[in-house]
Amino acid sequence: MLTASLSHCDRIQAMPRSLGFTRRTLVRGAAVMSTAASYGRILGANDRVNLGLIGAGGRGRGVMGTFIKTGQVNVTAVCDVFAERVDQAQTQAPGSKGFADHRKLLEVKELDAVLIATPDHWHAATAIDALNSGRDVYVEKPLTLKIEEGPLIVKAARINNRICQVGMQQRSGKLYLQAKEEYFKPKKLGQITLARTWWHGNGAHLMKAPQRMAAKPSNLDWARFLGPVKWRDYDPQQYWNFRAYLDFGGGQITDLFTHWIDVVHMMLDEDNPISAVAAGGVFCYKDGRTAPDTINVLLEYPAGWVATFEGTLAPGITGAAVEICGTAGRLWITRSHFIFTPAGRGAQPVRVDSPREQTIDHVENFLDCCRSRKLPNGDVYIGHRSAMASHLGNIAYVQKRRLKFDPDREEVLPL
Repeated sequence: MLTASLSHCDRIQAMPRSLGFTRRTLVRGAAVMSTAASYGRILGANDRVNLGLIGAGGRGRGVMGTFIKTGQVNVTAVCDVFAERVDQAQTQAPGSKGFADHRKLLEVKELDAVLIATPDHWHAATAIDALNSGRDVYVEKPLTLKIEEGPLIVKAARINNRICQVGMQQRSGKLYLQAKEEYFKPKKLGQITLARTWWHGNGAHLMKAPQRMAAKPSNLDWARFLGPVKWRDYDPQQYWNFRAYLDFGGGQITDLFTHWIDVVHMMLDEDNPISAVAAGGVFCYKDGRTAPDTINVLLEYPAGWVATFEGTLAPGITGAAVEICGTAGRLWITRSHFIFTPAGRGAQPVRVDSPREQTIDHVENFLDCCRSRKLPNGDVYIGHRSAMASHLGNIAYVQKRRLKFDPDREEVLPL
């Protein structure tokens, strides 16, 4: 995962909120072509996309592997602060160039697009740099570490006329698209009042640094890893399991709830929470983590429904799903199948199984849009709004209060 200069990222995070775009003013469609974007190669229908990877950890290499499986890309460059991970990525992508600094990777002229899979605290800087360089971007969710970063990334995508897909793969999943088309568009659930979501026992938040990482490897650039985050001495656990620390990510709320609240937004065509409350804590894993290992979040929406998230890492429970409930029935959905159950006694549930895993559909949608220049299914603005909803949960948790929120101005209201 790698880095822009500290001064550049500091400027991004220091931007006043007044410079952000409101919900009304953010342009959802293509905007003006910039000079940087003019360097982008015009892709034909059969052209392979030259791809660079920024952030070569397990997730980055995994999604890169999905890109490779499509048969539509040449991975020409890979980047990470840890040289060992660059080597691992180059094993998957023979002949690719290796870099320790993402700015150097962006100097590779033949690149058409980049995949960003850094920890969350680097998403804004790397995405903006890549978009300003004229590259299309596929960035892992959550799009941002902070709400105010979102409008800056959206602006960079729009003014450079770049495709920016956020890795919320349900947006392209055939199972989710079918559920929306068959049950939500015709309003078969009646009036929606409640969207329940949960994700328990996610192992990515419980990773332990191996013993070989106890002392900082000589080929790991700890300062670059920290980037915009305040200095602290090397800590193998903060590096290896960044998701457990609120300086680097948003814990279970932004890592997991962002997927599920995006599904809810997708099904209901609403992305405008007006209040948030949260409760939880580090109850089970007293290992130095700052993100809660157990959390409950509740968001209220102006159309008259609420969305909840429940997550714990305690080993007594596992599983993840979304259940949207209305006056005429409920629909339970996860990545493998959905079940619609009409209201009333004796109602027969309807089950539909997923034809395949959704990530490849999402990657293919991105690659198609790199050629057609159409907005992708998980467009950057969509990714910003769903990350925003998750961030409200974390802010409510940290501040220990009920938040009132203006979803048009994208501002937490005063007490």
